[in-house]
Amino acid sequence: MARRYDTNDATDRVTGLREAASAVRRGELVVLPTDTVYGIGADAFTAEAVGDLLEAKGRGRNMPSPVLIGSPNTLHGLVTDFSEMAWELVDAFWPGALTLVARHQPSLQWDLGETRGTVAVRMPLHPVAIELLTEVGPMAVSSANLTGHPAPEDCDAAQQMLGDSVSVYLDGGPTPANVPSSIVDVTREVPVLLRAGALSAEELRKVVPDLEVAN
Repeated sequence: MARRYDTNDATDRVTGLREAASAVRRGELVVLPTDTVYGIGADAFTAEAVGDLLEAKGRGRNMPSPVLIGSPNTLHGLVTDFSEMAWELVDAFWPGALTLVARHQPSLQWDLGETRGTVAVRMPLHPVAIELLTEVGPMAVSSANLTGHPAPEDCDAAQQMLGDSVSVYLDGGPTPANVPSSIVDVTREVPVLLRAGALSAEELRKVVPDLEVAN
């Protein structure tokens, strides 16, 4: 039976975050609010949990899960060949609605799906998400919806779709926005905007003037 906690209530928030952290460490799934939409998350380093996440969404390994982190410093242990321009994007837009596709450290023992040696990583601008990520470390997090359905802007919508496949729901009320993060590929010499979301190419070019836009 899934448990749900109101993170706008001080007592429920403490209990909910503790229970969510315990669930993640046990390899179970949790739903958490972010600054874009609600996400379904699992320990990024527990392959079975990430597989359960993809299965809960009805999503194949050809659509690997992004990773959320609680601090930019975490990048040092996750990515390699991270350019100066990539760091400038981090400094300008994190925490926030910018996902960066980078080459992950080849030594990492994780299985996020068919990533071809890359990881899509983001630090969300949401206190509940950051607190959980700070406690448990990097999490594989995807939008908390069944594939083909709208991404949920509140906990009710997420729970209606995912039900008891999730152990803990953290209800932070409606999310501030339902616009997805922008995705920039920083694996190449010049960053490439793969998806324009909350941040436009014009905004990103204020930091990285050479940014290209994928066709």
